[in-house]
Amino acid sequence: MGDIWYKVLDEFFAQANLRSGQILVLGCSTSEVLGKHIGKGSSTEVAEILLPPLLKCVRERGLYLAVQGCEHINRALVVEEECVERYGLEPVTVLPGLKAGGAMSVKAYQSFSSPVMVESIKGHAGIDIGDTFIGMHLRPVAVPIRLIVKEIGEAHLTMARTRPRLIGGPRAIYPE
Repeated sequence: MGDIWYKVLDEFFAQANLRSGQILVLGCSTSEVLGKHIGKGSSTEVAEILLPPLLKCVRERGLYLAVQGCEHINRALVVEEECVERYGLEPVTVLPGLKAGGAMSVKAYQSFSSPVMVESIKGHAGIDIGDTFIGMHLRPVAVPIRLIVKEIGEAHLTMARTRPRLIGGPRAIYPE
C-alpha cells in the first residue's frame, strides 16, 4: 500500500496545480482501506502509513492540510491554527476519536503542531479515500483528477482540484 500511495501523491500533486498557502482536504476511511464497511474498523495503523507521506508533501509545498472527520462529528476538519487565522475560519469544540471522527482525523490531530477543529472549509483540492464525500468542503468548481490508480487498499480513490467559476455568456472570453 505504501508504494502505491507515494505514486498517487506524486501524480496528484503534478496535476493539482496547488500554490503555497492553499488548502488540501483529505477524507479517508481507514475501515474501507482494509475492506471493511466505512466506520466499522478504524485503523490507526493505516493512518500511520498514509498520513506521514502526505504531511511531508503538504509541508514541502507550503500547503494547509484539512483532514475531515466522519459524520459523528458533522464532518468537522482538523486544521492547523495558522490556517484558521489565514482564512478566518471558525473553530468548533470537539475532539476526534476512533468512533467519532475516525483514525485519520485522530492521527492528524496528534501530528499537527497546533491543531484546531473547524466545521467547514473551502479547499482548493481534495483526496477522498473510501467515499467519505469531501465535496462539501471544496470550492466550486471541482474538477476530477484521474489517475491510473483507482484504489488504496480496498478503498475507492477519488481526487479533485478546483477552479474559479466561468461567468458571463456567449461573448465572454476565458483564459487558457
